[in-house]
Amino acid sequence: MAYKYFPQTEEDLKAMMEKAGVENLGDLYAQIPESIRFQGDYNIPEGMSEIEIRRVFEKLGSQNKQLTCYAGYGVYDHYSPSVIPSLLSRSEFLTSYTPYQAEISQGTLHYIFEYQSMMAELTGMDISNASMYDGTTATAEAMMMAVAAGKKQNKVLVSETLNKRTRKVLDTYALHQGIELVTIEEKNGVTDSDDLKARLAEGGVAGVIVQQPNAVGIVEDFTGFAEACHENKALFIMNSVAVDLAVLKTPGEWGADIAVGDGQSLGIPMLFGGPYVGYMCCTEKLIRKMPGRIVGMTKDNRGQRAFVLTLQAREQHIRRQKATSNICSNQSLMALWVTVYMSLMGKQGLKEAAELSYAGAHYFCDKLLASGHFSLVYDQPFFNEFLVRYDGDMDTLFSFYEMNGILPGVRMTDGSLLIAVTEKRTKDEIDHFLNLLPLVNGVH
Repeated sequence: MAYKYFPQTEEDLKAMMEKAGVENLGDLYAQIPESIRFQGDYNIPEGMSEIEIRRVFEKLGSQNKQLTCYAGYGVYDHYSPSVIPSLLSRSEFLTSYTPYQAEISQGTLHYIFEYQSMMAELTGMDISNASMYDGTTATAEAMMMAVAAGKKQNKVLVSETLNKRTRKVLDTYALHQGIELVTIEEKNGVTDSDDLKARLAEGGVAGVIVQQPNAVGIVEDFTGFAEACHENKALFIMNSVAVDLAVLKTPGEWGADIAVGDGQSLGIPMLFGGPYVGYMCCTEKLIRKMPGRIVGMTKDNRGQRAFVLTLQAREQHIRRQKATSNICSNQSLMALWVTVYMSLMGKQGLKEAAELSYAGAHYFCDKLLASGHFSLVYDQPFFNEFLVRYDGDMDTLFSFYEMNGILPGVRMTDGSLLIAVTEKRTKDEIDHFLNLLPLVNGVH
């Protein structure tokens, strides 16, 4: 065979050409003018042995800078147990085909069911689906879900304290869905409750979207928000970093109708930006409006526990604009990742990871403020992420710390610096950052 990875034999090719009435494969392209045909050699490297390929990728990998990371803004450097990748590849989980055929997909259906159970408990909500693509698209799907539930109401209020990247995704979805997005003003770093109530009073609101902790790490007080929404027949939607809910008041406790966010904080490495997993949970009365897969537990004809997709037929996902959503072939591998992570960590482990992040952030913040070179932008309670201003040159600060193997945070558009601390950042690492600070400012 000319190409060893092609399944067709020479006899197959000959039979096909005879059927097509051509003598060789080149005759199939005879009608294409020579003037527009590519005449050169393809820029494809020569084949390499395994050891040569390894050397190529090792050389490429050596160009990456492994920095101590204080960047966040939606993606965080959390610990991921080394056993997870091994467990993910086990055949008990990765059963064949898709969950539509329950008789050969029990492994996949089982872990999706466990994922749903854990996420519902973590968020304090009644129901969870079988994951979304990421936290931003989960928020956009919640926006459309609110409009679908609100029937003739097509306005959605969005807090100004929502992550700007998430807001851009909402804008894109809304543009093509006929949804009107209205911003709720922020006041001293948090959602202005008076502005919220005023905009609700204008009518036509299907949903309200807020974030907890918000985009700059502030833990907001949403007392009365759910009641205000429900009095005006609007759904209350909360976007949260998943792991923070191990210690913070849950969306369910705040009276939210829909809880969404990114599950990356549940042990998924930063991975150069993905893939991640979006979660979506809601109250039971909204289950028929929820996009994505939902797995239920039943018993087979022998009385054994079995798992099946429920409430939605496969055809629902291919009804184009009439479908509940476009979420069909979702990233169940990432749902399995966070399920294994939560199983390994347990309730106490999740709580300890969140508490360590909180303690490290507050220790770091206090020390930075004491240096006299940083000041808090907002005097508000924060969790593991805080926004500061630096009295020196930000370019110099970043260049200096990157040369010393540290990514100091995320630079915001207004010149401030957003710093995140996770359970991976030790006191020694934080103290090393602080000890280098006098060198940035010219004190040797």
